[in-house]
Amino acid sequence: MDRHVDTNVPLAIGEVIRRTGVPASALHFYERKGLIFSSRDGCNQRIYARHMLRRISLIIVAKRLGVPLSDLAAVFAGLPRDHAPTHEDWQRMSRAWKRQLQARRRILENLEHELTGCIGCGCLSMKACALLNPDDTLQEEGPGPVRLQQPTRRSRAAGSPMSPGQSS
Repeated sequence: MDRHVDTNVPLAIGEVIRRTGVPASALHFYERKGLIFSSRDGCNQRIYARHMLRRISLIIVAKRLGVPLSDLAAVFAGLPRDHAPTHEDWQRMSRAWKRQLQARRRILENLEHELTGCIGCGCLSMKACALLNPDDTLQEEGPGPVRLQQPTRRSRAAGSPMSPGQSS
């Protein structure tokens, strides 16, 4: 079947829903957050530029990965609103998002590595806590699981003879 798709013809909201699987209420929410944009046709119905399908698809993936919409909004901010992004626009957005994803990956890998060891939360319930957080000294570095939040600043100050990632 020889079919030519005119990329300049906007899509009705029903077609966007069909193509993305995202309900209208979510599309409206994403618009309010400035992640996607629509206009109105002659019957006052929402219509979307075809390139919004890519944005919506990236939102779907980001949500699956637990990426906050505010992070996605920050990387989408550099994309044009009034016309389809160029290859260079997508490259620039991709580089910014890649840095965020790499940082998130390091946090997840650190969590995976430290799941059965001391995370610096102050519970002192693991054997490793006595070595890595003696007398809860990590509380001085801030609240929460400081060994996971600050992977490059694992507390040598707490007297840990172990290297990052080791547990006992």
